[in-house]
Amino acid sequence: MSKRVDLNSDVGESFGTYKLGLDEEVLKYVTSANIACGFHAGDFMVMEKTVALAVENNVGIGAHPGFPDLQGFGRRQMALTPAEVKNLIIYQVGALAAFARAAGRPLQHVKAHGALYNQAAKDLEMAKAIARATKDAGGDLILLGLANSLFEQAAAEVGVTYAAEAFADRGYMNDGSLVPRSMPGAFVHDPKEAGERMVRLVKEGIVQSAEGKDIHLKAHSICLHGDNPAAVEMARSIRKALEDAGVQIRKIREVLKG
Repeated sequence: MSKRVDLNSDVGESFGTYKLGLDEEVLKYVTSANIACGFHAGDFMVMEKTVALAVENNVGIGAHPGFPDLQGFGRRQMALTPAEVKNLIIYQVGALAAFARAAGRPLQHVKAHGALYNQAAKDLEMAKAIARATKDAGGDLILLGLANSLFEQAAAEVGVTYAAEAFADRGYMNDGSLVPRSMPGAFVHDPKEAGERMVRLVKEGIVQSAEGKDIHLKAHSICLHGDNPAAVEMARSIRKALEDAGVQIRKIREVLKG
């Protein structure tokens, strides 16, 4: 059977008159959209528009909840309890689910954003809070989390469907975590290199760390960021590289079915 993988992107991160990202173009190349829910970015008008774009491009709709930190774009850690995190996620997922329902589509998945995502990847109680929120929000939602992280254990303990995520344009540490954005090697800028890395990841289950170590990763979905000038070229190049290598690009639920 041919290898399958989902391609996802974080979108809907504009706010009011401030435009961020190249959503209209990037959504042509991915199969799943992680849509900001108004706390770290996005607003009720942007949410509606982005859901409509996802429907137009037949892209799976996912909620992308983050810390309530517009000024810091959700990239600053906040000292919230697991109970607070669970309700924070349910609140945001519920809002996006309503927009998806209004557009005649079900919500597919939940992927935490920024500092919340990174914190939960290494904090089991935080990861379980996000997993519980994903389960309690209803609709048989899929929890999308960092491959080789505590998200997988949390999903198993809570009993929610889980999909592992890798990043096409981010560097990896030797332990499988992402290189912090402030450090050298945090980003992969060359579309050709990114494509080759992702083909190897899907075919062999291996990605090379920023320090040159081969890391074993199994990913159901690959994140393509849409908030930089080269995003469209990167998305186009990575999708072409995968398809040229015989990899089928499918939505998360189809990938999980094998």
